[in-house]
This record gives sequence, structure tokens and C-alpha cells, in this order.
Amino acid sequence: MPLPIFRTKPINANDPACDTGLKKCLTAFDLTLLGIGAIIGTGIFVLTGIAAANQAGPAVVLSFVISGVACAFAALAYAELAAAVGGCGSAYGYSYVAFGEIVAWVIGWILLLEYSVSVAAVANGWSGYFNNALSAMGMGLPDMLTKAPELGGIINLPAAAIILILMGLLIVGIKQSAQLNTAMVFVKVLAIAIFVGIAAFNVDPVNWQPFMPYGWFNTLPDGKTTGVLAGASLVFFAYVGFDAVSTAVEEAKDPQRDVPVGIIASLAFCTVIYIIVSGLLTGIVPYTELGVSSPVSHALQLLGYNWASALVATGVIAGLTTVMLVLYYGLTRIILAMSRDGLMSPFLSRVDPERRTPVRVIVITGIIMSLAAGLFPLGALAELVNIGTLAAFVLVCLGVIVMRIRHPNLPRPFKNPFGHLFPILGMISCAGLMAFLPAQTWLRFLVWLSIGLIVYFTYSIRHSKLAAQGNGNAD
Repeated sequence: MPLPIFRTKPINANDPACDTGLKKCLTAFDLTLLGIGAIIGTGIFVLTGIAAANQAGPAVVLSFVISGVACAFAALAYAELAAAVGGCGSAYGYSYVAFGEIVAWVIGWILLLEYSVSVAAVANGWSGYFNNALSAMGMGLPDMLTKAPELGGIINLPAAAIILILMGLLIVGIKQSAQLNTAMVFVKVLAIAIFVGIAAFNVDPVNWQPFMPYGWFNTLPDGKTTGVLAGASLVFFAYVGFDAVSTAVEEAKDPQRDVPVGIIASLAFCTVIYIIVSGLLTGIVPYTELGVSSPVSHALQLLGYNWASALVATGVIAGLTTVMLVLYYGLTRIILAMSRDGLMSPFLSRVDPERRTPVRVIVITGIIMSLAAGLFPLGALAELVNIGTLAAFVLVCLGVIVMRIRHPNLPRPFKNPFGHLFPILGMISCAGLMAFLPAQTWLRFLVWLSIGLIVYFTYSIRHSKLAAQGNGNAD
């Protein structure tokens, strides 16, 4: 008999008799656009320039390639487990089946940090762009309503308000949320297309020299890191969100087919876009000019295309909106899964019978994130997102190997080719990117994990549904 902390859940992927109350209405196209909505945002519109100016130079293209390859291995692992194991808990659910309760709790705790902090941090960025747009029309808000108290204001009102608006949308239903996401995705893809169309005819190869000014990796006296590999660890944030597609398993019409398609297609599309945009961006202006909050629109202004710069700014607002929407959605489904398993309060597991959405979870998380976005500058906490996501990816890749060994006869509608090769490469590449993150980020991450373990051993281990049923599976 295994220790209670290692009890595992049975596999009931996509069992028709297991009605969770959520509405099955999402197609492969919807899921692909959910992935694109989550991925294309801060990364392409902000981090591209920052990584080029401060860490990689024109070789930021290689940084995106390295991060994209690491994410591709993780995406294939997610696709296999989503089709075979199912459940709306993403990496949390897979870990519960593969490794046991304690690992599942740790991953779920990490995902709560990843998604909630990402939403609140992106809301701060959205607020800045939104207020700039208002200012351009002569209707800008005063600083006291756009800055957190720590920065001299009263509240960041736009940041708090956009989360509450998204809260209302998610309450109405996932199909309506997906429709808004689709419209916003087309707006930001159009903005990117305009940039590519203009930049392609304004490239000066001189701007690509030197191509790798910071080398592969360097540690500066102040502890900061530079180089292509350090840039890869930074721009990895650009890919955060594709895993949110796996939280939609219980609302997909044909999850065993559609979820793998959504995960892989969205990541492939966005990786190509990132490589093209970063290459053109460093080709039209010197990389030293790109260390600004909106490098894409800034570069177009330097070229004299003010109208295109304004359109790109619109694309930024749309892009950040979809990022928040999809990550907010993923957060609520992970909490729902953890609550149904008894690891969090059962109060959070109720699904509204009319709207068929987890209204309580949506409201509670929305209010908390809205207050956090409005009252706190979240720059320091945002660094935790990358390390937590990479840790989850490592365990998902390992989970594929464990599940193949423990459940060799489990039906796998999607299966990684070449045996264990891709999962192993995924573990190595994601762990490698973690190694290039600053020591301070590791310390904060360990503090967060310690808090999570305290919660688990004081509440979750005693209230687990598996505790009431015995010790779970021993295989």
C-alpha cells in the first residue's frame, strides 16, 4: 500500500458516463484560436524588443527558436496526455494519475501562481496601452487612477476593470468567450500582418551586425545574465499559455482529437510568427533602439509609419485581452478540478446548471486578481511565471514516460513518435532553461512551494476524495 501522499487517481478519460456539468461546445478550430489567443501577446509586442536590446541582439531569433523547440517537446507531451488521460486540470490532472497526490498538488499550486499572476501582470500592461490610447484622444485618466498606491496612485482602475469585464464574460459561457477570443485573435494577427508587410520592404542587413553581440551566455557582476540562452529563458514567457488549451478537455466536442490539434497547431503557428517578427524587427532598426515597452510600434514610428504604429497599438490591446481571457479561463478550470478532488474547498466545485460554468470560482478569482492588478505592481512576481511553467513542463514530459511504463495498454489516440526520445528531450530542454534563470527567482519559487506544502498537509491531505475512498490506486 503506497503512502497517502502518493495515492493516484484512476483513469476515466472522456468517459461518457462521467458528466461534469460543463458544456461540450469547443471545436479544434476554437481550441487552436484559444491557444493563439493565450500565446500571442506580451511576448511578441514587448519581450521581443527587450530581449534583443538587453540580452541577445539580432540573435533573439535563435532565442525564440530554442524556447520554441523546448515548448514543442512539452506540447507533444501535453497532447498525448490530454488525449489519453483527459480532465480539465491540465498538468495537475496528469500528475495525479502518473505520480500521485503530492506531486499533483505541487503542480496545481504552481499553475495557480502561473495563471493568476500572469493575468494580473498582463492587466497592468493592458492598462498602460489603454490609457495611452485614451490620452491620444484627449481623454487620458489621471495618474492616481492608473497607478498602484506603491507608485503614488490610488488604484490602477483600467487594470482592475478589464479583469471584472472578463469575469462577466466567462460567467456567461465559454462559447461566448471563445467567440470574443476569435474576433480579438483576428485583430492582432491583422496588426502583425501589417507590420510584416511594411517591415519586409524596409530591412537593412547592416542592422543584423553583429548578429550575436552578447554571445551564448554571460553572467554580469550584478547577477544579471545576457546571451542567446538567457534571452531564451526570458522570451519563454512569450509561449506561456498554450498549455491552457489542455484545460478545455471537458468542454471540447471531440477531446481526444481536437485537444492535441489545438495544442500543436497553436504553438506551431505562433512559433513561426515569433521568428518572422523578431527577425524583421531587428532588421529594420538597430537592436539597441528596441528596449522600450512597445518595440513593434516604436520601430514603425522610427520608419515614419505612424498610422501603422497606431494599428499595431490596437493589436496590442486586443492581444493582451485574449491572453488574460484564456489564462483566466484556464485558472478557473484548474481550481475546479482541484476542488472536485477535495484538495480545495468543495464550495468551489459547483457548476451553475443554467450557464454550465463554474460561477463561484470565476467570481472569487476575478475579484482577487482585479484587486491585485489594481493595487500592486506585479513586476517582481511575474518572474515566477517562467520557472513555475518550466517545472510543470518537465513533469508533464516525465509523466508521458511514467504512464507508458505503468499503463502500456492505455488507448492513446495521439502518441509521441520515436519512443521516449521527445519526452526526454523536453525534460532536458525545459530544465536547461530553468538553470539560466536568476537565483532570486529560484528563491521566490521555493517560498511559494513551501506555502503550498503547508496548505496541503494542513487541509488537502485530510479532505482528499481519495482519502475517503481508501488510498487510491497502488499500481
